[in-house]
Amino acid sequence: MSTDPAETSRPMRRTTDTPLGGTRSQAMQRLQIGLLGLAAMILLVGLATIIRDRAQQSEDLAVPEAAPTTPVQIIVPKMNSDPLADVGVVPDLPSSPTPTPAVAPATGDAPTLAP
Repeated sequence: MSTDPAETSRPMRRTTDTPLGGTRSQAMQRLQIGLLGLAAMILLVGLATIIRDRAQQSEDLAVPEAAPTTPVQIIVPKMNSDPLADVGVVPDLPSSPTPTPAVAPATGDAPTLAP
């Protein structure tokens, strides 16, 4: 597609007379939307500030009332305890090995094994 040089040398004419920014009603609509968005953000920040201040006031008032009035009992775990045996999952095993009974010395009835 070759173009005619005469066509390219002519200045292009605008077919519409609307400005680049749109018509006046379009500009007003964009301005209204922008102002509405700005007002919404201001209201949102104000609401967040009010909520934060109320939460801080509640926390300041609630903390002293929530202090424990009874002494706290501290449970110290036993040093050699088995937590599974404490809750009953496995049988309780003795913490120290029990001595096994010694075999009585042979009286000569049976032959002794040499190592």
